[in-house]
Order: sequence, then structure tokens, then C-alpha cells
Amino acid sequence: MKIEITRHAKERMRQYDIQEELVNSTLENPDSILGSYENRKIYQKKLNGYVIRVVVEEYKGIKVVLTVYKARSGRYEIQV
Repeated sequence: MKIEITRHAKERMRQYDIQEELVNSTLENPDSILGSYENRKIYQKKLNGYVIRVVVEEYKGIKVVLTVYKARSGRYEIQV
């Protein structure tokens, strides 16, 4: 599936020092996927005491990354 990253998500990636390869890895092999409002999904991956969260909307076979951020692992429970 094709992946597009919004300008906002790219800014967040710079802010949290998250590389595009990590975003792609999270989308391809997440530890968990949560439903969100409307048709959004949150892909999560554990990483060194943190959780990488990638918020995505899917349109016609394209995953559009809306935002990306890193949070402390205790803040979000990951179902593995």
C-alpha cells in the first residue's frame, strides 16, 4: 500500500527525531493498531521505553500519515 506523509507529520517527525524508516516499520509491523474516530487508525510500536504512535487515514489504497509522535510507554497501553 502506498504511504503519503503530510507536512504536519514531517514536522512532528523532526520534532521527535523520528526517521521515516521507523514510521514505515511501524506501519508495516505494528505492535498494535487502535481504531480512532472517523476512519483513522493509530499504529503503535514499542521502542526503548517509548511508544511511537502513527495516526493514519486510508483513502483508495493510500495510507496518509496525519501525525507521528513519541510518548512514554506507561501513558498508552499496548496490546501485543
